[in-house]
Amino acid sequence: MGRQGSILVKKLHRYRQLMPYLMPTRNESVVYYDTYIKAEELLRFLESVKDSNPKITLTHLLVKACAMGMYQHPTMNQYISGQRLYQKETVEISFSLKKEKVSHSPIKVLKMEIPQKESLQELSLRIQERLGVERSEKKTYTDKEIDYLSLLPRFLLRTLVKIVRALDYYNLLPQAFIKNDPLYASLFIANLGSIGLDPGYHHLYEYGTISIFCMAGKIKDMPIVEDGKIIAQKTLHIRWSYDERIDDGMSSTNGIATVVKILENPFEYFPLQ
Repeated sequence: MGRQGSILVKKLHRYRQLMPYLMPTRNESVVYYDTYIKAEELLRFLESVKDSNPKITLTHLLVKACAMGMYQHPTMNQYISGQRLYQKETVEISFSLKKEKVSHSPIKVLKMEIPQKESLQELSLRIQERLGVERSEKKTYTDKEIDYLSLLPRFLLRTLVKIVRALDYYNLLPQAFIKNDPLYASLFIANLGSIGLDPGYHHLYEYGTISIFCMAGKIKDMPIVEDGKIIAQKTLHIRWSYDERIDDGMSSTNGIATVVKILENPFEYFPLQ
């Protein structure tokens, strides 16, 4: 049985066919990768759009740049399920945010499909509209689902999770479980810079379909070597966690390099009206 919204990848090297059996979990297959993005143009772009409507933020740029990278390098949008490799037909990105910028504020997670031809301004408007719902007191589908599950006794919840994972393994999990679940996406973004933190190395979730985790830190001065001299340069540090079973290192590196290029040249990729 096929998976809705995904295509089974059949033409694989024999070694890659064996990899999900030799390394059955994402966290024994994870590769960590650091990128350091020259942020002068990025900061200049954000300054030029700070009064725009809708307001464009660094998180919006990260979401759009990662989506563009996936469209240009489709193998980044693959995942392993049931020891098989699948290609997602759409780019869906999940990202986290705090309801309010205080330490005790709950974390909200948005999952959004990013159409290839959607502009940055259109994406920013959609994100703002979603944030209006997520940051309101109205309970979302995910909130209600978690509230219900938290009422179950431990043994029953443990059994339910095992059943869900078994159904997912055999492609029998109903679409209703997947459609609104933020862990059934292409990529997860956590912008720790929005709360003044540096990036960490994040694990991959075994549940769901996310093969790439992007963690961005705050933009700050970092030492670099230029013309044989050490200088301070505004830098955006991003740490990536990547499931190596979905594609080879060259393809994944090229995909990440595309994201870096977009973020270093925002005026070129997102011309202002």
